[in-house]
Amino acid sequence: MFYLSLIEHTLRLPPHLLHLPLDEALKTELKTLFIDKVIANLGLCISVYDIRSIKGGFVFPGDGASTYTVEFRLIVFRPFIGEIIVAKVKESDANGLRLSLGFFDDIYVPVDQLPIPSRFEVLPNMRNRGRWIWDYGGEQSDEQDFLIEETNPIKFQVQNVIYPSIPLEQPENTKPFAPMVITGTVNNDGLGPVSWWEEAEIIEDKS
Repeated sequence: MFYLSLIEHTLRLPPHLLHLPLDEALKTELKTLFIDKVIANLGLCISVYDIRSIKGGFVFPGDGASTYTVEFRLIVFRPFIGEIIVAKVKESDANGLRLSLGFFDDIYVPVDQLPIPSRFEVLPNMRNRGRWIWDYGGEQSDEQDFLIEETNPIKFQVQNVIYPSIPLEQPENTKPFAPMVITGTVNNDGLGPVSWWEEAEIIEDKS
């Protein structure tokens, strides 16, 4: 899920950071440039781990700042295909689920990746919002229905990670552009709300 990536970057060190030790000043500027940003095919930058080398320090004519080439390591979030991750439900609508890890929210579970059969129940006074219910055993069965609530941790398996191209225009009334999107599934044993499987273990113990 998390990786160390070695990067080389040339940056301009703003004058207001010159009172700091050089490595600390460069690390501060690198955080401004990279943290919470997505690098295509690399992932979401979480933290500057360390600085490996510093070169340069040139001041170009007409510029009051010095320029450095820095080799450093970033901690990046980039889940692999097939990885199982625990998240929380951020939204539920007729299109499926949107999940959140707290620091990353663009995780989607489409309808065809929910347990089969599942049905969507619209909540009162909640336009296009509701909750998904797994009809375990089918609608005619007396088996317990399993709810997907927004309060419980949920396990999903990563199916795809994409890095969409930045659109030239953003149409009105559309979702904000997401530079990294994860698609997942909860349609396998052990996936879905953690409470489902805890309850199943309790029932097995009693039997």
